[in-house]
Amino acid sequence: MPLKHLLVHLDATARTEERLSIAVTLARRFGARLTGLFAESGAMGPGIAERRDPERLAADRAAARSAFDARTAGLPTDWWAIEGGDYAHMVGWTVVCCRYADVAIFGQHQEEGARVPGDLIEQALEDAGRPLLVVPSIGRYRDVGKRVLIAWTGSRESARAVNDALPLLAGADEVSVLSIQRSGSGDAGSVPPVDIVAHLAAHGVAASYERLILDEMHVADHVLNRASDWNADLIVLGAHGQRGFPYLPRSSMTHDILRTMTTPVLLSR
Repeated sequence: MPLKHLLVHLDATARTEERLSIAVTLARRFGARLTGLFAESGAMGPGIAERRDPERLAADRAAARSAFDARTAGLPTDWWAIEGGDYAHMVGWTVVCCRYADVAIFGQHQEEGARVPGDLIEQALEDAGRPLLVVPSIGRYRDVGKRVLIAWTGSRESARAVNDALPLLAGADEVSVLSIQRSGSGDAGSVPPVDIVAHLAAHGVAASYERLILDEMHVADHVLNRASDWNADLIVLGAHGQRGFPYLPRSSMTHDILRTMTTPVLLSR
């Protein structure tokens, strides 16, 4: 399915400009509609004293709208805003909004000056039913999806991520599959000759292949280091939830990637 409707989360943090730039680049590449979603929580904690000033929220929203309108000239667009409320209200409606786009674009969470709760992205991954493109909190990214590293584990989540990424993979200059496997798994007996590279080739995507055999559990470090060494501008990754990566504790790989990412990541669950 082509990417025809993108959503980008906007707030008053400095990194909003970076993910808006990526969203506009992708929307122009795919001829897609772009929806700007302004979402900040009206509460920074449980107490009345920790409520944010409504006038400050209104000013943040107006500034974000102005920046969005200025950057999206010539594109078909929508503007959505979630009006204040507590964390649960803001997170819940952000998740709902993601369901009405092909891909939702978020920024990596930053504690300092945060306008949204730290688990917003993981909640959206869990409940939105849509892939998320997450932009790191450092660095500049003129484009994404030209050099794509797929972190392949053979899991359901990996399969979903590769399928969701196909429109980007089809336009990539280079695609590399990093197949992550556990050492000493033993003899599984006779199995069909499954091949993710052959599957990609059936979609017209030529990909190189590298197998990574691990004894230790620091999968996220290996993936991020490989992406850096290869100069990847996008990592495609299955976001593991309740069931987890077959050899890792629940959600640890996804959590570690979201915490330490240095390259934009497309995650699906």
